[in-house]
Amino acid sequence: MDFSTLNLEIGATALGLLLLAFGLLLPARLKGAVGVAAAIGFAVLLALAFVAPGGRGPFFCGEYLNDGLAQVFKAVFLLGALLVALISLRFSRRFEDGRAEYYVLLAFSVVGMMAIAGSTDFLTLFIGLELMSLPLVVLTAFERASSRSTEAGMKYVLLGAMSSAILLFGISYFYGVAGTFSYAAIGKVAASGDPLLVIGGIFVLAGLAFKVAAVPFHMWSPDIYEGAPAPITAFLAIGSKAAGFAALLRVFPAVLLPIGPGMATLVMLLSALSMVIGNLSALNQTNIKRLLAYSSISHAGYMLLGVLVANTAGTAAVVYYVLVYLVANAGVFAAVTAWSDHAGSDEIASFKGMWKRSPFLGAVMVVSILSLAAVPPAAGFIGKFFLFAEIARQGLLWLVGLALAMSVVSLFYYVSVIKALVSDAAEGEVAPYKPPLSLTLVLAFCVVATILLGVLPGPVVAWIGGMLG
Repeated sequence: MDFSTLNLEIGATALGLLLLAFGLLLPARLKGAVGVAAAIGFAVLLALAFVAPGGRGPFFCGEYLNDGLAQVFKAVFLLGALLVALISLRFSRRFEDGRAEYYVLLAFSVVGMMAIAGSTDFLTLFIGLELMSLPLVVLTAFERASSRSTEAGMKYVLLGAMSSAILLFGISYFYGVAGTFSYAAIGKVAASGDPLLVIGGIFVLAGLAFKVAAVPFHMWSPDIYEGAPAPITAFLAIGSKAAGFAALLRVFPAVLLPIGPGMATLVMLLSALSMVIGNLSALNQTNIKRLLAYSSISHAGYMLLGVLVANTAGTAAVVYYVLVYLVANAGVFAAVTAWSDHAGSDEIASFKGMWKRSPFLGAVMVVSILSLAAVPPAAGFIGKFFLFAEIARQGLLWLVGLALAMSVVSLFYYVSVIKALVSDAAEGEVAPYKPPLSLTLVLAFCVVATILLGVLPGPVVAWIGGMLG
């Protein structure tokens, strides 16, 4: 076994253990340094993801694979974790007795995401999903003084357990028929047309659809997004969703698609329902985090289009979309975290006057929202263009038409947020605000990346294509 294939996983695990030791050994007055150490650690690991991502190839009898897809997603996870760690530096001060544990859980959740991206076996996939989800459950309920946070944590653990049970039930059918957990081996048996494999495929698809908050398995998303601490809501939106799509990009072409055309039809249905219900439900939201939750559901529908293509071009389109979605969401949530903490509310009405009272914060939020709405030249437009072009090449023009129609619908609720930002609040309602350095770095990075990925997508697209090819 070549342990160099696990360079980043070992590094992230070591970072989590190191942060745990810091939390135990440092005096209370220095606990804030744990967050800085976490951000530095994630930055170092992100650099390693480009210069020393580890040897490509299988590990542990082929149950794990460090290939181009895994390496790209590992870089995405580490970028998301770095941005969330920086967003959390000021926010985590409210967790005086658990500040170190906050970052420890963040690090171990990233390890789980990496395990998902590299899994070629359902046993490895399940371990990765649980290692990702359990820290997220605790982080969701981390604001113990908030009833909304504890309620969100309880809902997450109950619904997460249900989704895990559904996934395991489907896996048990696969194992019963094929006698193995391997994706490739099950895919070969799938051609037999055994009806038990169809049942297993339906349950596995349902379990993974929960992880990406696709309709009708989206019921957990709005309440948990609203109740979780704002930086963790960001991590759920960008990290957890990216991990779910990493799993789908491996499982769908290798296992589900060989079962029969019915699996592709189910993915089409999930995509269409997610786009329609996600966008329509967002129209009447008054809370910014709930609005972004329904927006996240609709974006899951768009990304499922790329999964449906089931080839290298479709995978590259999904990866690029995940990246631009991560950057835009990080920008929005960084602004939401700062402003809601300053104004004392995350209702959309409380964002009135942000443009005047914090011009930089307002500008970043507007650019990020325009990217989510796919308004050119923001990166979201290019991301949707690549996705829709690939699905059009498959002849599924009705799905492209539906996606375009729902993108137009999304403009209504995104514009309502922008309208609140640029409107005038009552004099003296909220004092002027200047974000701290850590948030300023995140905001500056997100706005620059959003514009560059939209204007000059070529280098990143070439890098993704080279990694996957």
